[in-house]
Amino acid sequence: MMRRVVVLGCGGSGKTTLAVKLGRSTGLPTIHLDELFWNPGWVPTPKDEFVARQAEEAARDRWIIEGDYAGSLEIRAARADTVIFLDLPRRICLVRVILRRLRRRDGAGPAPGCPQKVDLEFLRWIWHWRRDRRPIALTKLKEHASGARQVVLTTPREVEAFLREQNGQAGR
Repeated sequence: MMRRVVVLGCGGSGKTTLAVKLGRSTGLPTIHLDELFWNPGWVPTPKDEFVARQAEEAARDRWIIEGDYAGSLEIRAARADTVIFLDLPRRICLVRVILRRLRRRDGAGPAPGCPQKVDLEFLRWIWHWRRDRRPIALTKLKEHASGARQVVLTTPREVEAFLREQNGQAGR
């Protein structure tokens, strides 16, 4: 039974959607790292404060914490009993980010006061995520989450199958 779940992956991989759906089926509270990190106007939280916020959330008994932020992954990974790594191809992530921007006419972004934006910097970050960020995340998971169940999902179908499986277990 999952009690403390880390959901991570590239922007556009579906972290938030998966975490929300998983939260509904398990009853676990969902914490979005973007909401802990970003202040209105896209002002970042200072690193020490962001780390403290994560540590406070991770100290709780039950949670789903979703977000990339590999630079502080060890905080959540060390407490997780389950890690779900969304390792989808970058073409899927890029298309999803662009479609998300087009669909959200209200401009709602990842955190209050941070309107959705898709700029060249963000698209480059997604394009290079597999090369630059993925190895950091994998290393930190190996070092800090070796005792956790690790689920790697590489396609949208695998994500949907995983959710169906969890929904079936929640009904038992």
